Amino acid sequence: MARVDVLMPQMGESIAEGTVSKWLKKVGDEIKRDEPLFEISTDKVDAEIPAPAAGVLADIKVQEGQTVPVQTLIAVIETDKGAAVTAAPATKAPAAAAPKPAPTAAPPAPAPIVPVATRPSPSPAPEKGDGGEETAEERLRKKSTPLVRKIAAEHRVDISTVPGTGFAGRVTKQDILGFIERGAPAPTAGRLPFPAAGPIEHPPVEPWPGDRVEPMSKIRKITADHMIMSRRISAHVTSFFEIDYTRVVDLRRKHKQAYAERGVNLTYLAFIGKACGENLRKHQVVNAAVSGDHIIYRKDVNIGIAVALDWGLIVPVIRHADELSLGGLARAINDLGERARSKKLLPDEVQRGTFTITNPGVFGSYAGVPIINQPQVAILGVGTIEKRPKVVTLPDGTDTIAIRTSGMISMSYDHRVVDGADADRFLADVKKLIEEFPEGAV
Repeated sequence: MARVDVLMPQMGESIAEGTVSKWLKKVGDEIKRDEPLFEISTDKVDAEIPAPAAGVLADIKVQEGQTVPVQTLIAVIETDKGAAVTAAPATKAPAAAAPKPAPTAAPPAPAPIVPVATRPSPSPAPEKGDGGEETAEERLRKKSTPLVRKIAAEHRVDISTVPGTGFAGRVTKQDILGFIERGAPAPTAGRLPFPAAGPIEHPPVEPWPGDRVEPMSKIRKITADHMIMSRRISAHVTSFFEIDYTRVVDLRRKHKQAYAERGVNLTYLAFIGKACGENLRKHQVVNAAVSGDHIIYRKDVNIGIAVALDWGLIVPVIRHADELSLGGLARAINDLGERARSKKLLPDEVQRGTFTITNPGVFGSYAGVPIINQPQVAILGVGTIEKRPKVVTLPDGTDTIAIRTSGMISMSYDHRVVDGADADRFLADVKKLIEEFPEGAV
């Protein structure tokens, strides 16, 4: 019988672990090569993982809700279709029959598992010798992930002082955030930690008869942690501008069919993204990040587009957005949105954003106050676009009431580095380009 081991994949250079969020097949099912086998969640993205070979799913090693390191054995496929499906005595029941974890109970930390391709005999971890060498576990613990190290650096926390719950005691994102919220030890050199806030407590709430209680999905927990962290780090201020989209309406009416024939949906968001991309280069402080006492002015203009999913929110990133044509931006927005909803995004496609656009207006919102997507310093919110009565000035200087297609845009920005004048100059230029969009740029 031929056996193929299914391992937890590494979904990006900085990803050290993943959570099996859903099994799409059960033990005994016949599967085809590249057919979706299970779904995973990581700190960066949710994704469907295809089967590495055709055959029968013979064993499931990791149940739904469990988080394990990359290269952990997840399942076993027997490529001989006639082979009987067997399970070792210690193997858990299939995922379809396994109860979901309670909302407050975290899955037990798995034991270290080496990649099955090599299958060396297990050996005890090396201890510190007379020379004081670190063990592999200690080195792994201090390495952690780039995200955890970044958060620790921002809050001036020594990772070695944080209790870790990850693989081999590795400090996870939840560990470092919880440590900071509980009150980290004061840093040396006379510098105060930031933000100086007390711990956040979430008292239990009693469910009433008939209520449904569900554990948060991984993407929901990550979003919650990120939003709390952002509000505590950045000094949020928001400015609002009203945009007259009548010029865009005329351009879309003239060119939408031609774009559709090329497979591209020419949306209002494409025009907004183009206006932002053109002006982020001009207003570099809006395309920046804060690192301690320094400001990083990003060379690249990478615009994240927030996509609302049934199970949470994700922000795929359009790289070098300022270099794309209107058609290129429209195509990228369409493509990333579709792949986000079908869980086909790659981890690299949700990283390295320098500015974010969120569009709650598609649901009818007049305007909103979005939370900054760290470590960026600004996020643009797009309100609903609709026909409204407006006072317009005629060529002869007289005023009249006319029907115009209008909508609000709002921008939350980090007042530590972006002043109101900086934000408003940027928004004024975005407004001007949208309202006077050149025909030759369509």
